[in-house]
Amino acid sequence: MSADPAGHGPVLVVGSGFVGAEIARRLVGEGRPVTLASRGRPVRPPEAYGARWTPLDATDPAACAGVVARVRPRAVVLVHGPSDVTWCEAHPEEAAAAHTAATASFAALPDLDRLVMISTDNVFDGTSPRNVEATPAAPANAYGTAKRRAEELLLARAVSPAAVLRVSLVYGHEPADAGKWLNFFASCAHRLARGEPVEAPADQWTTPVLVEDVAVVTSLLLRPGGAVPGLLHLGGPERVSRAGWARTIARALGAPEELVRAVPRASGRYASRPENTCLASTALPSVPGMEAVTVRGVGAAAAALAPAFRGA
Repeated sequence: MSADPAGHGPVLVVGSGFVGAEIARRLVGEGRPVTLASRGRPVRPPEAYGARWTPLDATDPAACAGVVARVRPRAVVLVHGPSDVTWCEAHPEEAAAAHTAATASFAALPDLDRLVMISTDNVFDGTSPRNVEATPAAPANAYGTAKRRAEELLLARAVSPAAVLRVSLVYGHEPADAGKWLNFFASCAHRLARGEPVEAPADQWTTPVLVEDVAVVTSLLLRPGGAVPGLLHLGGPERVSRAGWARTIARALGAPEELVRAVPRASGRYASRPENTCLASTALPSVPGMEAVTVRGVGAAAAALAPAFRGA
């Protein structure tokens, strides 16, 4: 590993999608050298905000070792593997292999300040409206199953200090032409800003968390010093249905709330999502620096994000 002082050396972020890129931007802003690694080049060049990118098939142990030798990271953030719940449901073995193979490779790295894996609220079956770290995991879909296996592998095998950060439904601004399925907020906001109707489940509940807040908390976990629990939850402060949330987005944009049509989750792409994907934490407040962090609610975040979508 690098000989840079603890807390200041290079960071390797494995996965360059919506969440990984925001984590990289945050760390660059804090003065850390960051390399994003992924199978394909990100749509937005990391060089635009001061990061680097390197190609990586994270399921290949030799490729992972090669990237580590080049980057010599002090910390690693794993935001890897397929996250489309519907795709994972159709390809459960491939999803599990993708998540666990990379985890195994990076869990074996010695001398890191910290290894953090971003996980999911889908490790719960949806029967409880509130899931804390002590709530028994019981995945109800293939994505949750794959992530749970990766969690268990990391916490059992990591030879450097490691933490799993489970996050609720992550959202934020994405351009309409991002070239992929947009996060729920962005998908709704673009349609509503154009005056188009939106269908959203009234029976699927979540505690949405803004992507910038995920990046802030991740950066805290990477700072050495102080004990960090091995398992943490990060959710927003409000439990909302997707339909209710979509109406909040409409109000922030000045769009008619009638454009939002409440539907059963079983009628569309949310059929494989648990009824409740809500996270709360008893462990996160113990993280050094967390007392200064305010995780934003859906109303405040919608008001802050709305101008970017009105001008899209």
